[in-house]
Amino acid sequence: MRIGYPCINLSLDCRPSRTLRLANLTPDRLRVLVAGNLACLERIVRWNAERGLLFLRITSDLVPLASHPANRFPWDEAFALDFARIGDLIRSAGMRISMHPGQYTLLNSPRPEVVAAARADLAYHARVLDLLGLDRTAKIQIHIGGRYGDKAAALERFVREVERLDPAVRARLVVENDERLFNLDDCLAVSRATGLPVLLDVFHREVYPDGRTLPEALAAARATWGPPDGPPMVDYSSPLPGGRPGSHAHTLDEAHFRRFLAESAPHDFDLMLEVKDKERSALRALEIWASFRLGNYSGFLTPPPPPAAAAAKPLGEG
Repeated sequence: MRIGYPCINLSLDCRPSRTLRLANLTPDRLRVLVAGNLACLERIVRWNAERGLLFLRITSDLVPLASHPANRFPWDEAFALDFARIGDLIRSAGMRISMHPGQYTLLNSPRPEVVAAARADLAYHARVLDLLGLDRTAKIQIHIGGRYGDKAAALERFVREVERLDPAVRARLVVENDERLFNLDDCLAVSRATGLPVLLDVFHREVYPDGRTLPEALAAARATWGPPDGPPMVDYSSPLPGGRPGSHAHTLDEAHFRRFLAESAPHDFDLMLEVKDKERSALRALEIWASFRLGNYSGFLTPPPPPAAAAAKPLGEG
């Protein structure tokens, strides 16, 4: 299992997602922003590799406004060497990479202009992964989208639009269950129709269940992944105590995570922690996973509370 976190490293003094408004879009501003974002991404890759965090979701804002028609800056040509250098680091570390377009990338929208924008955005994400020189185990995860008053028609539109995508883009796509509209069963139906692998989001499944046990759900998702896709990817988080339904916890709930590891064994997958404190929780999860992997199961379902001093000590740098 490779463990990672999304997009931003809170221990570093940089962000790989600096962007700008459309009104301020100029080639010079874009060049400066992309250069800074790529430099920060390289720092994150090195930081993670040194600490054994070998799964990373790259921000969609790496190239600001990349798929917008007003952006005519040839960022892929201008920064080809930078992408290649970072890709070499990723491959030498054995790191897994994913990307996750935002909520407005909707392939199943009934509005043609929204679908066209979604297709352009997915092509941008695939271009980033191609420039990094990564094989098809580097994935782009998307949700099915909206229901638009007719769930069956929305599913049919999604399947149709997936089939219309460029094969190089489609080969990188995985579909993820959400917490309100389309659960694991819906994603499995899409997979049967399109061949897309299914990424299981554990937290979304807790909010919008499918009637399976966790091992059964993992097995069902696992069956959709072929050898070229690599190990299945799983998103993990736990509920925010006292928060609204669907809110992610700010830090790793160690008792919840231990139960998840015990219940998910012996399934093999790469795990993305969608936790607010990012690499700090990922480092702690890596420690817990190492203990579990080495057979130290004592206390996994009912772990003792940490000493007060240890609980207050920050993890990682910063």
